[in-house]
Amino acid sequence: MKLSSGAAEFGQLRDGIHRSVRAGGGRAFVKVRRDMPADFFLAEARGLAALSSASLRVPDVLSVWEHGIALEDLGSGRASARDWENAGLGLAGLHRIAGAHFGFTVRGWCGDSGQDNTPDIDGFRFFAERRLLPQGQRAFDALLLERGDIGRLESLCARLRELLPERPPVLVHGDLWRGNLHACANGELALIDGGAVHYGWGEVDLAMLTLFGEPPAVFFVAYEADAGIDGSWRGRAAPLNLYHLLNHLNLFGASYLDGVRAVLQRYS
Repeated sequence: MKLSSGAAEFGQLRDGIHRSVRAGGGRAFVKVRRDMPADFFLAEARGLAALSSASLRVPDVLSVWEHGIALEDLGSGRASARDWENAGLGLAGLHRIAGAHFGFTVRGWCGDSGQDNTPDIDGFRFFAERRLLPQGQRAFDALLLERGDIGRLESLCARLRELLPERPPVLVHGDLWRGNLHACANGELALIDGGAVHYGWGEVDLAMLTLFGEPPAVFFVAYEADAGIDGSWRGRAAPLNLYHLLNHLNLFGASYLDGVRAVLQRYS
């Protein structure tokens, strides 16, 4: 995917979120950030393009340029129980899209944190070396973690094969908190903010959906029935969510430290 001419059309907009911007004959949802690298919005565009191969709705990318992205304006509505059920089925379908390896073709972004997506055939090594350990080192360098914390993180990484089942790489959203399941104007749920998309363990998406407020139970019932699994994944959510807790520690500070240490102490 190449940079398009969006800078000419939207370049006058200030940094920030711009809803319902007039674009051609319609409206666009525009995000502008001049403080981020050129691949920041390209990663989102590539991720949304990958997600569009599944049945869950994603916004069309209208334009992407060095400092911004213009997306289809999905509107805002209220999801019904049926909408949540359909979203659960859609996520199960997404997780049936298999990859040849863990990772992605290019670097991704989880919030404002770059994600190393260098391909690897070993999911445990990928999760340790591309996700957990870089976030831990970053937090240590910023004096947010102590040497003992890093030792426990390394011990947890060495135990991943004991803590988690071996699973093949599938297409995942990668930053799927509930807010990234957006209720469109008609109530249909759409995946948004696709910068962290990669091929990984499907359970990383399920786990994060329990981290900052859960979808209704009907969502998980539909997912589990369609995927042919039970609810045992919930018992494995904490070590998977450690990545996001570490990322939030690095992005937002010490309020996430207790959560990080609770996981490290339990699983190291």
